[in-house]
Amino acid sequence: MEENNVNVEAPELDLNEILRIRRAKLDELKANGKNPYEKVRYDRTAFSQDIKDDYDNFENKTVGIAGRLISKRIMGKASFAVILDGKGTIQSYLSINDLGDDYLAFKEYDIGDIVGITGFVFKTRTGEVSVHAQKIELLSKSLLPLPEKFHGLKDEDTRYRQREVDLIANPEVKKTFIARSKILTEIRNYLNGIGYLEVDTPVLQPLEIGASARPFKTHHNALDIDMYLRIETELYLKRLIVGGFDRVYEVGRIFRNEGMDRSHNPEFTTVEMYQAYSDYFEMMDEIEDMYKTIAQKVCGTSKITYQGVEIDLGSKWERLTMVEAVKKYAGVDYNEWATDEQARKVAKEKGVEVEEGESATKGHVLIAFFDVFVEEKRIQPTIIYDYPVENSPLAKRKKDNPAFTERFEYFIYAREMGNAFSELNDPIDQRERFVKQVAEKRAKGGNDAKVDEDFVTALEYGMPPTGGLGFGVDRLIMLLTDSASIRDVILFPTMKPIK
Repeated sequence: MEENNVNVEAPELDLNEILRIRRAKLDELKANGKNPYEKVRYDRTAFSQDIKDDYDNFENKTVGIAGRLISKRIMGKASFAVILDGKGTIQSYLSINDLGDDYLAFKEYDIGDIVGITGFVFKTRTGEVSVHAQKIELLSKSLLPLPEKFHGLKDEDTRYRQREVDLIANPEVKKTFIARSKILTEIRNYLNGIGYLEVDTPVLQPLEIGASARPFKTHHNALDIDMYLRIETELYLKRLIVGGFDRVYEVGRIFRNEGMDRSHNPEFTTVEMYQAYSDYFEMMDEIEDMYKTIAQKVCGTSKITYQGVEIDLGSKWERLTMVEAVKKYAGVDYNEWATDEQARKVAKEKGVEVEEGESATKGHVLIAFFDVFVEEKRIQPTIIYDYPVENSPLAKRKKDNPAFTERFEYFIYAREMGNAFSELNDPIDQRERFVKQVAEKRAKGGNDAKVDEDFVTALEYGMPPTGGLGFGVDRLIMLLTDSASIRDVILFPTMKPIK
């Protein structure tokens, strides 16, 4: 019943026939008391790449290796097989003289089966590091063939839906997620190293806050109340600052019931960090140093290439106020707009869309100009600061110009990467902004939006001057792994169901 003797199923067999043959092999194994799914453990003593890297110490020593069979070459009484383990691939030499009946059983194995091989390490005549098998075991049976002759799974939709197969077929994908783990580790190392404490705050929250993002809604049966998956971690973290923690951060899963594209997924990861007795200028220095440090640790350099463009994270990041940036790239000067009406007139002349009627203020117009003329030009790391109060409900107003707030965002490759404030700690001002924000959201259909009274109460106890910053972890990972889509750095991205 030999289905194949190389690394792919025989071309004359269709998928249904391949599945039938593999099921029949499994039934035969079970009938003979050799159910492969009953295996409990295997004594693996070495990985493929470790053997290759340290051949001198492994030569002629007995090892136990285990992994997925990805190719085999049958040559009568002797064969070669290649297995894929957690660190790479390695070849094994198998013969009937060494294995006896186990060799005959091996000839019936299929590509994709999980096997364990015990043998000694040697080099073939061509110099390839290999394992001379003295024992082979079938540890798990594969009932489905690997994709596209194991030359790679290319269809993006299938790759994201079946990440487990993607990881088998495309070795570079595994490297991306190993890098993701390293980046998360280095984020924690950096923040822990400068005195931050990692904390956890609730994912399920009792109210829809008045922020612009749309939440996922659910229902708690025992309490008979609606609850919402969090759209940020900010308010709980700032309550901890009120409680006396000086520096806190959270690596948190965030959920937003919104659209999807190459840089947005409904479920994503952020880091939010808050530091008492600090301001947004200190947060600028910290995030700039953090990115440079993490790039150096993970990539070995602070000069990286993203989508064919060299990005220099190590040089001093450019810093511009939003007014300066709009003047530089759009050629219009906010300071020359005497009234909201004049600002709207300039927007109309330049073809920049703003809210109809008289609701668009000078601040709204400035933001619209920034979105149209500035953001797409910020390829190298750039900090844009001093945002209008209209879109910064949680940031402290500038003392010398209350139309603006102590807020910044930073941009890399024309993409907003993070957001920071000198946090608003005036409970009266905060309540007024919350009320206005809730009214705006309800006007757009968000009828569940409410003022977070618990947070306002916390501020009434007194929060020290605080600097806060949040950034998207997935976008940072995209940058450092040269990944074009956020789906490339999330193991199981959200997908439209197949009907």
